Amino acid sequence: MDCSVCTTMPSILRPPRNTICGSCYEGARTTIALLKKLEGANEDQDHDKSTDKSTVNNGSSLSSSPLFSREPQPLQKVITWIKNMKETEEEQKKRIVFLSSFVSGFKEQLHTDILLKPGDDGPHIPAHRALLASKSEIFKNILDSDDCKTAPEYAITLQELNSEELQALLEFLYTGTLASDKLEKHVYALFVAADKYMIHYLQEFCEQYMLSSLEISSVLDVLDVSDLASSKTLKEAALGFVVRNMDDIVFSDNYEAFSQKNQHLCVQITRAFLMEMRSKRRD
Repeated sequence: MDCSVCTTMPSILRPPRNTICGSCYEGARTTIALLKKLEGANEDQDHDKSTDKSTVNNGSSLSSSPLFSREPQPLQKVITWIKNMKETEEEQKKRIVFLSSFVSGFKEQLHTDILLKPGDDGPHIPAHRALLASKSEIFKNILDSDDCKTAPEYAITLQELNSEELQALLEFLYTGTLASDKLEKHVYALFVAADKYMIHYLQEFCEQYMLSSLEISSVLDVLDVSDLASSKTLKEAALGFVVRNMDDIVFSDNYEAFSQKNQHLCVQITRAFLMEMRSKRRD
């Protein structure tokens, strides 16, 4: 979902101000909940002061005297909250380590029950049916087919991935992450595969990496792959980057090959550039 808070799109393509993504929405909710919690603590302190007043001879309250007044201490509440969050984080880390131990079964090929075949005729890679089915609805449907059930030696062919890319895909499915060098090398292939097999977390993982690493040398590839995977957010971000760096990109050697392969994207680049120029003239 597009977001007016964390979007990387240019101003001409920026979504309305009332459009917010799930991450920003949850962050705002957490902040508001914390503020309400602190306000509630302060109200409780004020209530305690009003119900436990000590009076002097003139009938005035000692609590109303500056000498006996107590200032609210929200900082202590924040420290306690941070401590609780730290404990929760540590617990989550332990849980992740516990769950990720399943990767040893993949590395050591313990009780594997399915073979995956890359598209470059490389060696088959053993895996676990249960894991594949739990990570991808497409894999689940394939594994539920009669052919796959009746043949123990059945292999699923992922034609769009070579051996290294398939290995990287499985590593991510088993661990939930990927080394930066492997991600940089295989991000486009993994992004397209994630879209094809409906592995949403991997698709978001690759998308965030491409958004954070847009460069003149890579933006045309990002634009191409975003079109293949129908990623609106990534496509608009790449278009905006091209528009901002039009001279460097359009006059590069890569653009000529790109234009021959992606004429419809070149039309979209031209339109986005003209819209940007029109907006600047109005301003």
